[in-house]
Amino acid sequence: MQIFCPECRETVEYEVKENIETKTIRGLQFEYTNKTAYCGNCGEEIFVSELHDQNLKRIDHAYRKEANIITVAEIRKIVEQYNAGKRPLSLMLGWGETTLTRYLEGDIPSKAYSDILKKIKNDYKYMESLLYSNRDKVSEQAFNKALEAIKNLKNSSDNPETIDKIDVVIKYLLRGLGEVTPLALQKLLYYSQGFYKAFYDEFLFDEDCEAWVHGPVYKEIYFKYRDYGYNPIENNLEISGDLGLTDLDAEFLENIIDKFGCYSGKTLERMTHAEEPWRLTRKNLKPDEKSNQIISKDLIASYFNSVKRKYDMLNIEDIDEYSKELFDRIH
Repeated sequence: MQIFCPECRETVEYEVKENIETKTIRGLQFEYTNKTAYCGNCGEEIFVSELHDQNLKRIDHAYRKEANIITVAEIRKIVEQYNAGKRPLSLMLGWGETTLTRYLEGDIPSKAYSDILKKIKNDYKYMESLLYSNRDKVSEQAFNKALEAIKNLKNSSDNPETIDKIDVVIKYLLRGLGEVTPLALQKLLYYSQGFYKAFYDEFLFDEDCEAWVHGPVYKEIYFKYRDYGYNPIENNLEISGDLGLTDLDAEFLENIIDKFGCYSGKTLERMTHAEEPWRLTRKNLKPDEKSNQIISKDLIASYFNSVKRKYDMLNIEDIDEYSKELFDRIH
């Protein structure tokens, strides 16, 4: 890689170094990975436009993640799913006609506007109500196309196969446990992910968890249920059948419920604190220091595979010994 160095006044080779830097946007402080180029001859920092653009994207991504702001990709998907152009959809939401265009070009929406976009992503009834409220602001053609898209989305949402796997797992856990706090749910998802990988050599769902102060946390699930605080999540869902899960998946989750669902959220938190994935991810952090560092799937896989080998587990029922010993260890 070569570029002109102002200090050396010639084209030189350069190297790129990564640093974790802190930035504040709208009063919110967060960390991101910054890449900087240095001259191979004099060692001075060199401006590389490609790296500058990449750093701006990393800042944008890190801020949106920390502030729970919708991403450009998610907005683009929303425009597609409602079969509407940027301008018509913006008007359907009761906004200025260029608002969505600006967001798709990289402008960061306010938290209030972001929350609305996140809501219409999955709440088709809410989108339908907005569509009728602002019917006079769009053409008849745009209205009918959006209404047809909403009907199709409603029909497809009745099929369990269209629901994200992690949400299906949550529904099964809620049904099996009856009562579970958001804290306990997070840890049960973590143990489900780890042991599923150990026994079946694949992960149960795609989402990554982060090493928060109170243990592993799936961020989107946290924001979905955070209003319950320390109270049990209300299971108002009339759930029957297998939810689209295989018999193997259902049997697996039953064992997670039996062997780990018997513990409180705080106990499960302390259990995860005693394990390597959370501790290694937070090894350079203070005990009460906030972090959105992802617990890598490789680290989770390595740890739970080692647990499986250590306890000579042949089938999922064998996790009972580990859960009991872990409980004894933290008391």
